[in-house]
Amino acid sequence: MYSFSEKSKQRMSGVRKELRDIADLAIQISIIDFGIPEYGGRRFLEEQERLFKAGLSKADGINNRSEHQSGNALDFYAYVDGKASWDEGHLALVACAFYEAAARLGYLIQWGGLWKSFKDMPHVTFKGEY
Repeated sequence: MYSFSEKSKQRMSGVRKELRDIADLAIQISIIDFGIPEYGGRRFLEEQERLFKAGLSKADGINNRSEHQSGNALDFYAYVDGKASWDEGHLALVACAFYEAAARLGYLIQWGGLWKSFKDMPHVTFKGEY
């Protein structure tokens, strides 16, 4: 059983409670460890603009707002062999834990790895309740 580091917990500050609850359960049931990267939680406009200009986000923060700006999204990384992993297989396993946790809690989420326009493997968005 895994648990979040203090740094990952801090990075979820400002994220809606339901999504934090999903993440808290997901890390407990996941078969692979994971964490929340810098800017993986709620983002302020300046942070979103900086990520957009660096090519790290498709959302500019103004005309195309990110779900991170409203606290409705989380990014994650897998933690394998003592270091962060962005391997698609690892990220898919973490996403499975998010889906399982959301289902147990009665919530709907969307994983960026299933998007048709582009794949955002380390991303989940809160979509509501059943």
